[in-house]
This record gives sequence, structure tokens and C-alpha cells, in this order.
Amino acid sequence: MESSPSHANEEPSGHIDLSVVIVNYNVCEFLIQTLRSVEQASRDLSVETWVVDNNSIDDSLATVSREFPSVKLIANDQNVGFGAANNQAILRARGEYILILNPDTIVQEDTLVRLKSFMDSHGECGALGCQILNPDGSFAPESRRSFPTPETAFYRMTGLGRLFPRSKRFGRYNLTYLEQDQESEVDALSGSCMLVRRDALLSENGAGLFDEDFFMYGEDLDLCFRIKKAGWKIWYTPSTQIIHYKGESTKKGELKYVRLFYGAMLLFLEKHVEGEHSTILASMLRAGVMIRAGISLISASVRRAAPLVIDFLGVYLSVLALGFLRYEQTGGSLSALFYFTTAPAYAIATVVAIASAGGYRRGGRRPSSPVFIGLLIGFLFVASLSFFIQPIAFSRWVVVASFPLALLLLLSWRFASGRGSRGPRKAILVGEQSEAQRLERLLIGHPRPPFRILGFVSEEIEGNEEFGPSPSDISDEQMPRRLHRLGRLTNLRDLVRIREFDDIVFAARDVSNQTIFNTMRELKDLSVQFRMLSEGRDHIIGKSSVSRLSVGSLSANPTEIVELRSAFSKGLFEKLFSLIVLPLTPVLWLISTMTPRNSHLRSGIQRLWSLWSVLLGEKALIGHRKVDEDLIPKNWNLRPGVFAVTNTMPADELESGEIVRAYWYYVTHQTPGLDLEIILASFRAPTTRDRV
Repeated sequence: MESSPSHANEEPSGHIDLSVVIVNYNVCEFLIQTLRSVEQASRDLSVETWVVDNNSIDDSLATVSREFPSVKLIANDQNVGFGAANNQAILRARGEYILILNPDTIVQEDTLVRLKSFMDSHGECGALGCQILNPDGSFAPESRRSFPTPETAFYRMTGLGRLFPRSKRFGRYNLTYLEQDQESEVDALSGSCMLVRRDALLSENGAGLFDEDFFMYGEDLDLCFRIKKAGWKIWYTPSTQIIHYKGESTKKGELKYVRLFYGAMLLFLEKHVEGEHSTILASMLRAGVMIRAGISLISASVRRAAPLVIDFLGVYLSVLALGFLRYEQTGGSLSALFYFTTAPAYAIATVVAIASAGGYRRGGRRPSSPVFIGLLIGFLFVASLSFFIQPIAFSRWVVVASFPLALLLLLSWRFASGRGSRGPRKAILVGEQSEAQRLERLLIGHPRPPFRILGFVSEEIEGNEEFGPSPSDISDEQMPRRLHRLGRLTNLRDLVRIREFDDIVFAARDVSNQTIFNTMRELKDLSVQFRMLSEGRDHIIGKSSVSRLSVGSLSANPTEIVELRSAFSKGLFEKLFSLIVLPLTPVLWLISTMTPRNSHLRSGIQRLWSLWSVLLGEKALIGHRKVDEDLIPKNWNLRPGVFAVTNTMPADELESGEIVRAYWYYVTHQTPGLDLEIILASFRAPTTRDRV
């Protein structure tokens, strides 16, 4: 079931204060950040760290072996579950205390010392938890809990606990009637960070290990119940904090984990509640859990089905609208056959084709190319059907005319739900100038950066660097080549509020976890996303996401290009796109007249007139600017384009190396989806000056 790298078997010498046990499953970047925070918090203690990997496929084992050689690894060849994996390490751990820690957490520098000190002074304490912060800096109520009796479960499931959180009766489950900074004895803790006394588990009067019948969820509640039943106390202390990026290793496959969660709750009831209360109360509680499970499953299903429903309605209503226009001109009326065959057939065929092309896969981005493919297949299906079913042949013109309208609607909602209408996200870095410039280099040349970095704040000034331009002097259209210091950490709130930054990026190399926690808590009321730039790596960690910013390096032999799509398929896509969009240009031109002359929307629409040159074979849809022609090797097969890859890059002068990297990224990643994203980005992103 398991295999271990050689260093996993090295036995430590001497006394071990504390053993940290982390179960990992496909969250490599979060795990690295967790291990670094544990290293920083271990300096005054004798600590051993165990990582149990549940058959991850994201290079977690190799990365930990390479970057953290002192960490003891257990590599499972299957996902054995959270409790079973923890048990594997607990049985080998030698620490007086064992810290159960999630791989998507960050601990403060003083967390381990403070938790151990509390346990040393409270000999009756079997398990201890601390304040858990959400990624936005707010207090996580699962930091402390009561056991789910029928009464507390009723208050929670009926919403009374949320309506009256300060009530000692109604707010009992999450103990919301207690102050967040109040040290208290509690029933249960979160398994994301729980320090357990070794004797409370493995001594004669111990509770034993995790119950492996709980695959995931509920095992921490069950263990706390058994620890208290064995005579130990469980405490919560607010003296230190951790950040928990909730559910990072389980966010894939939402329906599966909803079933696991409520299955665990039912198992807990069966073990510990049903025998302690009357049959009626226990049955009511079980029914309540099952009702909540049903609601959660329905809610999750609705969320997953929403894109399909929106696409269906977009196509269906487009066909109906064009049908009404046609028959209003001819004086006729739409038949029931049109309502119940042509329009729904086109919509259903489109949705099925989009799904087959991967357009509804889970993830942060909604690809555009499956939309075009789906509409095309839906159109061909209905057009072909009309040759065999003559009564619906009358609607062929309507289906053709509705194609561009449906395409516009389906792409528009994806654009609106993806990036929003405010343009590219703006970010400020908390850290030193060298890390800000490193982040800037990673972002430049990337066609799809998650944000723009506009400057940094720090307490120390590198060299003779003075404060840069006032935030009000930096326009949204101009990214400085040399990023400037916009102020100190104490100015961060005003900078975010006045300049409307979307993201705050903490440089893990430069900023202590204590500072990160304090900053997040102080700014949690602002509408801003907190991210972290990993030390020495090209990854940005944020809430529910890990973004890799590097686009890869140029091949040692630039002549070795892998042809991702044939010239025929690329040309076919470009001509079909041009044929679909050109009829819309008069309407788009009218829209552009309502926008400022120097707006990116107007500039992008004006480019659409050049689609005639794509049909005539004079230009490519996506290509290079004439001024860049000498920088690009001929075998990259890039031609001058209506839209250039560099049109989406910052508006200042670019260095030749950055330009080449951008084109290299396109050459090695080109797909119809990337083409559409570059086109859409040209309407909203700062563009380079057209030096053609």
C-alpha cells in the first residue's frame, strides 16, 4: 500500500518535542507553503515533520524530497483517506505532542511554541486548537465546536444559530456566543490544526487512533468525542492563529465530497448519538441530516447545470427572436413545430456539442472555443435534419441568421462571469522591490496573467530607492518598467481603498507569517483577494487557486517546433470566425461610437474591419506586428495578424526578449480557445502602441 523514500526511515536522535503530521493529496504548492511556515515556527523546538501522500499526481513527492530533505515521507499507492493516512504517521511519530495539520494551511512563527507551552501548563488537556482564519482574514467558526446533539443540530439546521449567534442556547454549535479571543474549554476542534497529546491517543487511558471508517470529514469530531470520553479535556486558545485555504484538496468533484461529508455525519450519529437519546429525537436528527444532504446535493447540481441552462436559453431565445423578426416581415406566424422541434433541437445539439468539447469542465476559466464548435455542430445538425423533415425546412434561414447572435450571447456571459467589466485585475505586492520586479518579469510576456502588478509596499528601502509616484499619478493604462515603492505597510489600507486594488500579493520571502495574518485581519472588510508569491518559485497561491506564471523557456533549438494544429484547421477556424463576425461589424461599429475615442473597446472593434484581409489570405487572425517580424524565426510560421499576441501586453515599451517570449508562448500553446481569448483580451486589456 505504501512506499517510502529512503530518508523517511531515518530515526531522529534525542528528545522530540512535537511531531507535525500532514496528509497531502494533490496540493503541492499549498503543501510547500505549509512546510515553510512549519520550518519557521520550529526554530525553538525539536520538531519532526511527517508528510503522508495519498497517491498524488502533481509532483508532490519529488518536490518535498528535493526541497525539504529532512521531512519524513510516506507514499501511499492509493488514497486511503484522511484518518488512515494520519494513523500511519502517528504510529511512527516520536513527539510528545502530535500536531494534525492540513496541507493547505499556514502557521504563525509562534504557533508551535504557544501551543506546546499551553499543553505543558495544562496536563489535563488532551487536544488543543487555535484561531483559524479564512483566506480573507475573517474568523473561521469551525475553530471550536460543540458536539451535534439533537437540540444543537435543530438550532443549526433551522437557521436559529445564524439569526441569534450571541445566544447561549441558539449559538451553541459553533460557540458564537463566546468572544473570538476568549480562551475556553470546548467539545471539538477542527482537524485542519489540532495538537494532540500522545498519551491522550496511545496510553492505556487514551482514545486510540482515528477511526478509519471515516474516509474524509467527521473523523476529527469522532476523535474529539472519544478523547473527552476517555477523561481528557479539549481547549481552544486564541493566542495564535493559522490560515486555512479550505477544501483545496477536495474541491475537485464537489458532488462526491458532499456525499462523503453527510455520510460522515450519519456515521457519527450512529456511533455516538443514537444510543444516548430517544429513538424519536435520534430519528429526527438523522432525517434532518439527510434533508440537509439532499439540499446540498441539489444546490451543487444546480450550480453545475447552470452553464448548460444558460447556453440552452441563449440559443433557444436567439432562434425565437430571429424567427419572430422574419415572420413579422412576411406577415405569418411561427408554428408550434418551430417552438418544439427546430429551436430546442438547435439548442440541445449545441449544449451537447459544447459538453463533448470540454466546455463545461470544472475550473476557474470557461474556454471559448467549445462554444464556437458547439454552435457550428448544432447548426449543421439542424440544417441536415431539415433535409429529411421537410416541414421544418422553412426555418433554415432563421437558424443561419441566429448563429452570430447566439455566439455573441454565449461568449458575452462567459466574458462577464470570467474577468468582469472593470478590466484586468490590479495588484500590489507586500515585500521588497526585488520580489516585485521578479513578479513583474513573470507577468510580462504572459498572454493571460491573473492580474497586473502596479507597485509594492515595504518597511525597508532597498539601496537609495525613494518613494515612487503617488498612486494617483499611475494611470491604469501604464505599468512602470521599474516598479516603485508606493508606501509603507501602514499605508496599505488607503492604497487599496483609493486605487481600488483587486489583489494584495504577499512575498513569502520578505514578509513574516505574523505580518501576513495581522494584515489580513486588519483588511478583511475590504473587497480584495489575498495571494502569496512562493519564494523562489513561479507560483501565486490564492483562495481556491494556484496560478503558475512562467510560460516556459525557449527551446534550446528553436527550430524544433511541435505543430499543435495544421495550417488547414487554423485557416478554417480563422475564415469561419471572419464570416461569422463580419456581418456583426455594423452593429459593433455603432456600439463603438458610444465609447471614448481612445478606449480599448473602440480600438478592438475597429480591428474587426480588417477581417476582410483574413478572408483574402493577406493576414492571419492572430499573428505578429510588422515591427516584430525580424525577431521571430521563420519556422514559427507566424504571419502579420489582425490581432497580435503583444496587443494584450502592457502599454509601455517592451524589450525584445519579452516580445519573443510572448510569441513563443503562443506558438507552443496555440489553440482556437487561445485565439479567442487573445481577441477578447484586446477589447479590455492595455495594448502596446501600434508601431507598424
